[in-house]
Amino acid sequence: MYRKMFTTFIIVIFMITYGQSVPIESIECPEKYGVQAYAHTEHCDQFFLCTNGTLTLETCENGLLFDGKGAIHNHCNYNWAVDCKGRQFDPTAISTPGCEYQFGIYPVSKECSTTYIKCAFGEPIEQECDAGLAYDDRIHGCNWPDQLLEICNPEAVVGFKCPTKVDSSSVAARFWPFPRFAVPGDCHRLITCVEGHPRLITCGEDKVFDETSLTCEDPEYAHAKCGGGYGK
Repeated sequence: MYRKMFTTFIIVIFMITYGQSVPIESIECPEKYGVQAYAHTEHCDQFFLCTNGTLTLETCENGLLFDGKGAIHNHCNYNWAVDCKGRQFDPTAISTPGCEYQFGIYPVSKECSTTYIKCAFGEPIEQECDAGLAYDDRIHGCNWPDQLLEICNPEAVVGFKCPTKVDSSSVAARFWPFPRFAVPGDCHRLITCVEGHPRLITCGEDKVFDETSLTCEDPEYAHAKCGGGYGK
């Protein structure tokens, strides 16, 4: 029964898409309860929304496209994150100071930065990357600074310089070619060196850094000295 209703629903949606006169308020949704979203067959920035059995035609906000996941706003996602699979959309940007599109993620500047701009409804809000990371416009997110060597100095971002040599008898040498080091006064993070560049690693939830083994452990088993530093 559900499959028959859904098939009928899709056929009617196609009829609406191609301009046939079908009052949208007269269409019965496949499910009478809850919220369900369906892709428009032609337009990537539009979709059909069923809310407790009531069908409406929705349009994504400027800078967003429909992907059904609703990751950003009203079942829509950033335009660079959606595969439209041949569906069309209007790429015209509605810009405001600091925002190319009403919704989007943008760099603060062309220089290395540990912050970025997140726009929602045309309002730019500066966001911070997690400690030890820098904004990477290629992925529209934060990344290891050693992946941005053309603009970033990992030592400046992390606040640590990797040694050129490691004592073979030290605990750090056990992790070669990625030696580890403690962050003074921080019981939740460690530094690992990758090809000579430092990366700040955060222990998992409910874990603390063991200064003896240079690993993240359950608090009852770790030898850590909490205090200032990165943990604050």
